[in-house]
Amino acid sequence: MLIAGSAGVVQAASLVQISLWDKGASMEMPMGLAYATPGIDPAKATMGVKALPAVVKAGQVTFNVKNDSKDTIHEMIVMQLADPGKPLPYIDSENRVDEDKAGDKGEVSELDPGKSGTLTVDLTAGKYLLICNVPGHYAAGMWAEFTVEP
Repeated sequence: MLIAGSAGVVQAASLVQISLWDKGASMEMPMGLAYATPGIDPAKATMGVKALPAVVKAGQVTFNVKNDSKDTIHEMIVMQLADPGKPLPYIDSENRVDEDKAGDKGEVSELDPGKSGTLTVDLTAGKYLLICNVPGHYAAGMWAEFTVEP
């Protein structure tokens, strides 16, 4: 006997591999490399965020985050860009992004060197930034653009 049913289709979550990297604590951190800074030269960054893939479909997204640094704590925060191409709100006195005003969608908090963490969030279509918001790191170029398509 064959029983036919209409089981709901479950869409698999998108999986994104994140590498939080730097060239070592002894390297000077250049400032002025924050997202949307005029005349930015990303080649001067001594730290960064790499996302593979950098484009996924809307829905559940799982980020597998690894701190590939040998000596520096990093974190990864998902920020939805309300206005792509415009700078994120920044607290100069603290050398970090104002997470409350910037649209924080979730994070893998401070990871010790060599450690990993996972974050799963539901993301709508749009432009995002993946950033490290340890003081000074974002302005030193530790961010990556990330796109969620419909």
